[in-house]
Amino acid sequence: MSDASVLNENLQEPAMRAPLPVTAEAAPQAAALVLSRIAFVVVAVVALGALVLVLVLWQRVGGMREQLARQSADAMAQSMEARTLARQAQEVVRDTAARAALMETRVNEVALQRSQLEELMQSLSRSRDENLVVDIESAVRLALQQAQVTGDIQPLLAALKTADLRISRAAQPRLAPLQRAIQRDSDRLRTSASADNSDALQKLDDLMRGIDELPPVNTVGMRGTGGLNAWQPEAAPPDAPWWERFLVLVRAEARSLLRVGRIDRPEAVLMTPDQVFFLRENLKLRLLNARLTLLSRQIDTTRSELAAVSTSLNRYFDPASRRVQAAATLLQQLQAQVRTTEAPRVDDTLAALATAAAGR
Repeated sequence: MSDASVLNENLQEPAMRAPLPVTAEAAPQAAALVLSRIAFVVVAVVALGALVLVLVLWQRVGGMREQLARQSADAMAQSMEARTLARQAQEVVRDTAARAALMETRVNEVALQRSQLEELMQSLSRSRDENLVVDIESAVRLALQQAQVTGDIQPLLAALKTADLRISRAAQPRLAPLQRAIQRDSDRLRTSASADNSDALQKLDDLMRGIDELPPVNTVGMRGTGGLNAWQPEAAPPDAPWWERFLVLVRAEARSLLRVGRIDRPEAVLMTPDQVFFLRENLKLRLLNARLTLLSRQIDTTRSELAAVSTSLNRYFDPASRRVQAAATLLQQLQAQVRTTEAPRVDDTLAALATAAAGR
């Protein structure tokens, strides 16, 4: 039975009962009954309110359930979507990792190829530099040998100039010392070429031209030479009579027929005019040979020829003559100049070539 039916029965029971006479004893009972009824009504109202409240709460709980169900469904959908996105992200991550691994492999391959290419380029550069150094060294040595044999330093200068140009085109910093050595040797060779031969050749030409004018030791009656064997004729006064001048001339001619002196070298005094002629020609040939050997840079041969000319000059020609003395002085200057003359050398270039070939 429901609460509403119980409440209706309680309300109908007082109406069905017969009214009792109200007495003094029944008054408290009636009051208690009224109070009980009021309490019952209050309880009923409270129960009704509680019922209404329960209904409202039930509705709210139902709404909350529905909302929770919807949120749960949404969360499930979002979870499914998140799982899908996570799966896709994992796939993307795996794909990215695979691509990154592939790219790293390719980068390593490219780095390896680059290192190999750099090593190849360095090897080619070293081999090119080595070939350049070897070519320059062979060309310089060949030109040096040619200059030492022929005495012409122009091929050597040309070889050094070509080497300088090739090094400039190569533009290798480690070949800079070689280029500086080549420039120093070139400058030194140009200076020596311009200063060595010109003066010596001029002196040789002067000697060859003056050979015919040198008086030999056995020459008699050389006037005006001013030596020990020379004599000065007595000059007559300009206002002397003719016979006195004639006597002075006769006495001078008579004195010229006889000369007294010491003979240290009989072979020089006993030479005939033909022998003097061939002596002069022999000296000219020796001086000409000295000229040729000087031009060909054969210094030892030049020195020996000049020494032979000096010996012949001191033995067969009058040392008291001024011309002989001048020729002897010129010959001594030539010997000193040739003594200081050296063959063309490129020591700095050869040393720099050896250093470059060794790779230091």
